[in-house]
Amino acid sequence: MSALSISGLGLVGPAGNTPDELVSALSTPGGPVDVTGMYEAELPGALAYALPEFSTRAELGRKGTSFFDRRTALTVIACGRALADAGVAVSEEIRDRTGIVVGTTAGSVRSSVDYAVETFTQDPPHLVNPALFPTTVMNCAAGQSAIWYGLRGVNATLAGGRTAFLSVLRYCRTLLRCGRADTLIAAAIDEFTPHAAWLTQLSGADVAPGEGGAAFVVRGAAAARGDAEVLDVRLGFCPRDTDISTALGATIRGVLDRAGLAAGEITTVASGTDDDAFKATVAALDGRAPRRLRVDEVVGDCPTAVGAVELAALLSEHRADPARDGAVSLLVARTPEGAFGVAAVRAWSRS
Repeated sequence: MSALSISGLGLVGPAGNTPDELVSALSTPGGPVDVTGMYEAELPGALAYALPEFSTRAELGRKGTSFFDRRTALTVIACGRALADAGVAVSEEIRDRTGIVVGTTAGSVRSSVDYAVETFTQDPPHLVNPALFPTTVMNCAAGQSAIWYGLRGVNATLAGGRTAFLSVLRYCRTLLRCGRADTLIAAAIDEFTPHAAWLTQLSGADVAPGEGGAAFVVRGAAAARGDAEVLDVRLGFCPRDTDISTALGATIRGVLDRAGLAAGEITTVASGTDDDAFKATVAALDGRAPRRLRVDEVVGDCPTAVGAVELAALLSEHRADPARDGAVSLLVARTPEGAFGVAAVRAWSRS
């Protein structure tokens, strides 16, 4: 078994930009904010877990950011904070062996739609603004983050919806195990735009749309102990019309066995708003119900980034409370189509 060592955390979003701010938000959720003035386009609702005052130029400056979409800017910021938190200075000696893996659902939906609309509304032939194209590809955020910080290692973007971040962790483990990199940034970020808000509305989510996410500096098991280690991560699939409990339960038990854990050692389960997945997890843990971590009350509906925020919340809680040192938690995610993932994480404080 090859664990992942996590040694840096970078946060961005309405729940705060630091671990202390995230812990505070979780203890006293502030709720969604008024977003009616953010965009000229119609929104499905007046409230969202968003950053109405966010400005790419204010955060990153003018140079090189003129075509950044919101998701790209937020990803660059989160990656920078993760590197700083881990104390990693990207020098010539390490940049070729330092890479980035980002989770997504479909990249920036707004960028893709805006570009597509221009192909129909601009005068022919092909008078589409070329500056809009770079942000339409899913790997724009990962590519720009690598350029911004001078990372020349592996650069990958994985599409997986609510399981995207667990896919990122699994892929990072594979890359490190195979010797393709020494250090990686693992990230997942969502943006709030009219397009994302309408997707949330149409999906039937019971929370307001949100934005934000987190990035982490990860290394192989041989690295010095960091803030946490991902003991194991597994992905699976269960058809939509099939009971999730059997497949998910088997995967959870497989994760526990491979990590050498007993069901009673799991102290926290993070499963988003998926009640069925949580019930299946409890059943797999011999009916014992650990504490359930919910982050939707501070970040809203973030289909891609929810797993990253959950991991950030766990690490932040451990930093604030040394009594939690060594506790093990489960991250559980499932998509409406039936894909699911499970990760076991052991974390410590920095004291």
